Amino acid sequence: MLLVKYRDLGNMEYDFAWKLQQSIFDNIVAKKLKNRTLMPDEQLNYQHHLLFVEHNPVITLGKNADEKNLLLKEDFLNQKGVQLFHINRGGDITYHGPGQVVGYPILDLDYFFTDLGKYLRSIEEVIIKTLAEYNLVGERLKGATGVWLDADKPTARKICAIGVRCSRWVTMHGFAFNVNTDLSYFDFIIPCGIRDKAVTSMKKELGREVEMHEIKNKLKKNFELVFNCKLI
Repeated sequence: MLLVKYRDLGNMEYDFAWKLQQSIFDNIVAKKLKNRTLMPDEQLNYQHHLLFVEHNPVITLGKNADEKNLLLKEDFLNQKGVQLFHINRGGDITYHGPGQVVGYPILDLDYFFTDLGKYLRSIEEVIIKTLAEYNLVGERLKGATGVWLDADKPTARKICAIGVRCSRWVTMHGFAFNVNTDLSYFDFIIPCGIRDKAVTSMKKELGREVEMHEIKNKLKKNFELVFNCKLI
């Protein structure tokens, strides 16, 4: 079974976490280019990572984002204590902030499966399984990435956004799971560029706050199950 190094970064500024991700990503790619063939025992201990973090309020735009989906100018965002970053993941625009579990899997998919679509569906499955433990039915929306509630109904609302980068089958960036998130910040953007759908959180759906340590443990367990790995 593959080993994945898990680290909870706690609360960390977005740019620090991005630089940390990039450093790990670059290291994995460099090792991969240096030695493409690993012995079986080396494969078991090959570096794969999963980082959990909460960010201070920040809006990120992916490499293909439409800036029209940002509804406030950057100086107004700064006045409200919200940072803005243009980053190298796929996807459009999203928000990160306190009460949201942001997960960054940095995996070499050559050791899992070389199928980016399957990778995205697998991340969704981790979230769907976690929501089910709270009697919430997470679903996929056709033509969109992420996890939704009431996906095929007029009341469809997104509870988890996903945006990744993958190069030489090594991944970075990941998911943003709204647990106790202040949803008012999403009023500053058109989340993921989808105009006719709402966003939600576990707190809003359950009518109570969810203990962050508890939800992280459930996410870790379900990540191990879906990716057939062991977090260390």
